Amino acid sequence: VLNYEEDVGKYTIKVANDPRARNRVITYRPEPNIISQHRLISLWEEKTGRSFKKVYVPEEDLVKLSQTLPPPENIPVSILHSIFVKGDLMSYEINEDDLEASRLYPEMQYTAIDQLLDIFLTGPPEPLAMAAFG
Repeated sequence: VLNYEEDVGKYTIKVANDPRARNRVITYRPEPNIISQHRLISLWEEKTGRSFKKVYVPEEDLVKLSQTLPPPENIPVSILHSIFVKGDLMSYEINEDDLEASRLYPEMQYTAIDQLLDIFLTGPPEPLAMAAFG
C-alpha cells in the first residue's frame, strides 16, 4: 500500500475526533492504492517514458545488507525488505471490528498512486533533514 503522507495526516485528524473510531483499529489502505513493486515500476516507466534496468536481488542479500551496513545506510534496505519482500504493510487481516479510513470517510478524496507519481514528477517534496542521523 502506498499512501500520500498528507492524506494520512488528514484522515488521522478525522479519526482522532470521531467517536466511531474510539478504541478501534483504523487502517489506511484504500483498495486502489494496493500495488506490487512490479506494477509501481511499470507505472513509473509509463509516466517518465523511460525504461529502467531491473536487477533481481535475492532476499538473503537484502537481509545481509540490512544487518551489515552501518546506520543509517541500513535503514532504506530494511524498509525495502519489509515492504516489498515480506509485505508487512499487507500481511495482516482486517477484522470485522477494524475500520478502513477511506471507507469510513467516503466523502474524502485520497491521492491515488497515479496522482502521487504526478506529484513526484512535477513538484517533489523537499527532502527532510536527517538531523537524527547526522
